[in-house]
Amino acid sequence: YTLSLHDALPISLVVGLAATAISMVLGAGIGITAGYHGRWADTGLMRITDFFLVLPQLPLVIALAAFFGQSLWIIILVIGMTGWPTTARIVRSQTLSLRERQFVTRVRSLGASNLRILRVHVLPNVMPLIFANTVLVIGGAILAEATLSFLGLGDPVQVSWGTMLHFAFQSGAIGRGAWWFFIPPGVGIVMVVLAFTLTGHSIDQAMNPRLRGSR
Repeated sequence: YTLSLHDALPISLVVGLAATAISMVLGAGIGITAGYHGRWADTGLMRITDFFLVLPQLPLVIALAAFFGQSLWIIILVIGMTGWPTTARIVRSQTLSLRERQFVTRVRSLGASNLRILRVHVLPNVMPLIFANTVLVIGGAILAEATLSFLGLGDPVQVSWGTMLHFAFQSGAIGRGAWWFFIPPGVGIVMVVLAFTLTGHSIDQAMNPRLRGSR
């Protein structure tokens, strides 16, 4: 059982990192596009973002995972495709601020293309924010994968902490008081999610002067 507990960590991390990468690419791309171009692009993209924001993420993830099937890559895609709206909102707000700053106005007046402005001036200034948010989203993605696996919607051929809790529940280990079947994976989930959450908040405080000054 100790070996299985150790082997479950890479699966949870793979799902968390891969799903977060999808969420960050989608969220950052939509946020930067909406914030920089404004007008109809901002309106249309933000209405789509608002639609996904009002939907409860966990029930949506469960419904999509149940519909598309039990596969590790399906789980990664489902979690990644539903975790981007918050990132899009945060990146859009920062991009709106950067778009009106003097150095962006100056390079635009010198004839720089929108693509160059986004690549050289906007993206490097929003990357610290994206990076801090990425660490926070990883914890949520790992928790979502554990929830899906616990409900029996995970990949049955992959061992994750959620899968171990699912089998512990099915075998009646909780009712028999066999704590060694469900306490270790539960503690593992809590510790990893808490570690990423605290790390994300620490990075955010280090990179945000207003938060750093309020401590």
